[in-house]
Amino acid sequence: MKKITRTEAADWLKKQTSVCILTHVRPDGDTLGSAAALCRGLRALGIDAWVLENPGTGEKQQYLLQGLTADAPEENAVLVSVDVASAGMLYPEAEPYLPRIALRIDHHGSAMSFTDMELVDPEAAACGEIVWDLLGLMGVTLSREIAVALYVAVSTDTGCFRYANTTAHSYETAAACAATGAELYPITEELFVTNTLGKLKMQSWILDHAEFFAGGRGAVCAIPREVEDTVSKEDMESLSGLLRTIEGVEMSGMLRQKPDGTTKLSVRAVPGRNAGEVCARFGGGGHKGAAGASLALDLESARRQVKDAITQALEDA
Repeated sequence: MKKITRTEAADWLKKQTSVCILTHVRPDGDTLGSAAALCRGLRALGIDAWVLENPGTGEKQQYLLQGLTADAPEENAVLVSVDVASAGMLYPEAEPYLPRIALRIDHHGSAMSFTDMELVDPEAAACGEIVWDLLGLMGVTLSREIAVALYVAVSTDTGCFRYANTTAHSYETAAACAATGAELYPITEELFVTNTLGKLKMQSWILDHAEFFAGGRGAVCAIPREVEDTVSKEDMESLSGLLRTIEGVEMSGMLRQKPDGTTKLSVRAVPGRNAGEVCARFGGGGHKGAAGASLALDLESARRQVKDAITQALEDA
């Protein structure tokens, strides 16, 4: 594995004739926005570029990838992943292409190498910030479509610029998007303000069934499949950090039962605590403030182990 700089990655990308971009399982605004922006930027340079179809993409996010997706990479295409911290974060349809991924562009500090080349910057709040830098180095002039995609990416992973990972570079990227024609208000309204009735009802369910421990500094909630199925995928993904927003909670774990009976874990933490270290114990990873993992355990077993792991993390801090 070779770690490369932004300049080296930009030079390498410009030399390609065909590129297929991969996103991660349960795609969020950062992976989709980064993929869309990079794809459009490469096309602007005359490079044949596509984003591999991700069946987990929600209806509200489809517009980002309009006209950009392909069911499979072309035979001569080089593969690039964006915002994918480990091979385990690929969705099933993308896993067969793992050996072909030549470059990984990512910002997760706990990222696990799985490509020949990687551009990983844990100081970047969002993968979209790295893509913005790459497009500038490649000489791509931002279009309105690229600006919209980048703003979705950066605002998603900074929590609309509220999270501790937000930097001056985050604001610079957003400012460039606004100057290029991205209408920030409707994007922000859709991502962070508007709620569906189903989402509000699920918030109530989570609060009713949450368990608080370690003097109120820790919290977990285990959500059975039949409960999760009452709301949309987008609404569920947006609730991962709900318990962490409660006063006094320093680290929270949201556990969701997968169709095969195993468990998906999302951990959120305040500055000074490390969600990534907790998830690493279960084979996952991510950032200090937000991380995830998949556990080959039933929901109740996973709940007990995650509660113990969070308790230990709070005691060790």
